[in-house]
Amino acid sequence: MRESLAQLRDRRFIAIFLLGFSSGFPWVLHGSVLTLWMQSAGLSRSAIGYIGAVATVYAINWAWAPMVDKLRLPILYRYFGQRRSWILLTQAAIACAILVLSTGDPASNLWLISISALAVALFSATQDIAVDAYRISIFKREEMDEKMPFAAAVTTTGWWAGYGFIGGAFALALGGETIGLEWPQVYRTLLFLYLLLMACVVLIREPDEEVEASARTLQAPRAAPSALRALINGFTTYVVGPFREFFVRCGWKLALSILVLLLVFRLGDAMLGRMSLVFYVEIGFTRDQIAFYSKFFGGVMTALFCLGGALINTRYGVIKGLMVGGAAMGATNLMFAWLALAGPSIPILLATLVLDNFTGAFATVAFISFISYFTSRTYTGTQYALMSSVSNFGRTTLAASSGLIVDSMDGNWPLFFVMTAAMVIPGLLMLGWIGKQIDQYKERQDALAEENA
Repeated sequence: MRESLAQLRDRRFIAIFLLGFSSGFPWVLHGSVLTLWMQSAGLSRSAIGYIGAVATVYAINWAWAPMVDKLRLPILYRYFGQRRSWILLTQAAIACAILVLSTGDPASNLWLISISALAVALFSATQDIAVDAYRISIFKREEMDEKMPFAAAVTTTGWWAGYGFIGGAFALALGGETIGLEWPQVYRTLLFLYLLLMACVVLIREPDEEVEASARTLQAPRAAPSALRALINGFTTYVVGPFREFFVRCGWKLALSILVLLLVFRLGDAMLGRMSLVFYVEIGFTRDQIAFYSKFFGGVMTALFCLGGALINTRYGVIKGLMVGGAAMGATNLMFAWLALAGPSIPILLATLVLDNFTGAFATVAFISFISYFTSRTYTGTQYALMSSVSNFGRTTLAASSGLIVDSMDGNWPLFFVMTAAMVIPGLLMLGWIGKQIDQYKERQDALAEENA
C-alpha cells in the first residue's frame, strides 16, 4: 500500500485533478442547479427529466472527437498546445453560455433555458474529449498499469469536487434557504469560478508526447495536398481510422461486447441520479440540507473512496473491481427505497449516501481504468470519446425518461428505486462474458509487441 500511495507524489496528478473538476462542474450548471430552479418554478417531473436530455451531446461527442484530437486552433495552439488550447476554448464558450442562461426563466421562456443548457452541455462534452486525451497521454505506455488506476481515482475525485463537495455544494448553498440568492444570481456568481478555472488551465503543462509531436511536425513540413485529397485523407485518418483500429485490435466480438457493457452497466444508477434531487425535495429535505449532505458530504465520501477503489483495482484488476462495484451499486439503490419509506431521516440519508458514494466511486474508478485500458495511444481522444459516449448515451438520453417513469408510477419512489437496482443485472452478465475474452486479447497484444520488437 505504501508503494502504491507513493504514486500520488507525481505532480501530474494535480493537473488531472484540476481537469477532473473542470469536467464535473458543468453538470452542476445544466443539471443540479437547473433541476432545483425548474422544480421551484413549478415544472413537472417529466419536464425536469426531459431537460436532462441536453446531456445527450456527451453521448455523441465521438462525432467531432477527431477534430478535437487533431485540429490545431490558430494562435491558441502556438501558446498552449493541442490539449490545453481546446480546453481553454471550450471553457470560454461555457462561460458565455452561463451568462445567457442567467437571463432566462424556466416558467416564462423555457426555450432560452433549454438552448443555453444545451450550449453548456455541448461545450462541456467537447472539453471532455481534450481532458480525457490529456489524462491518458500525460503518462507513457509503460506507466499505464501503475499510474492509470490512480489517474482514474484522481480524475473521479476532481470530477466530484466540481460536481459535488466544492462546486455543487457551493452552487446549491448559494440558492439555499440561508444565503437565498435567486437562481439567475447563482449562475452569475458561478461565472467567476469558471474564469478562475481558465486561469488554472493556463498554468498546467502540456503532455510531453504532444510537445514532441508538435516539434516533429514543425521540423518536417510537407507540401499541401489538394482540397479534395485533403478532405478524403482527413476523413480516412481521423474518422474511419480510430474506429477501424479499435475493432481490428480488439476483434469484433470483444469490441461489440465492450460497447454493450458501456451502454447498460450504469443505466440504473443514472436514472436514480437524474431524479435524486427531485426525490429529496419531495420527501421533505431543505435545499440547505441537500447542498450539505448530498453534495458536500456525498462528494467528500466519493473522493475518499476513490483512493480505496484505486488501491483495490490495482491489486485485483479492473474486471473484478467492476463486478464487485456493479453488484454493490445495484444493492445500494435499495437504500433509497428504504429512505423513501422512512421520510426525511438524516441518519438514513447519511447511511444511504455513504454506501452509495462508496460503491459509485469504486465502480467509477474501475470503469475509467477499463475504458483507458482499451484506448489506443494513436487515437487517444477519439477512441476514449467513442467508448465514454456509449456509456453517456445510457446515462443521459435513456435516463431522461426517469421523470416520466416516476410519473407513470404515480410517484411511487420505492418501486422506482427497486427497478433501478434490478437494472444492474444485464451489465454484470456482460461483464462476465467480457472477462473470459480478455485473456485472449492480452495474448494477441503480447504477440503483436513481440513482432514489433
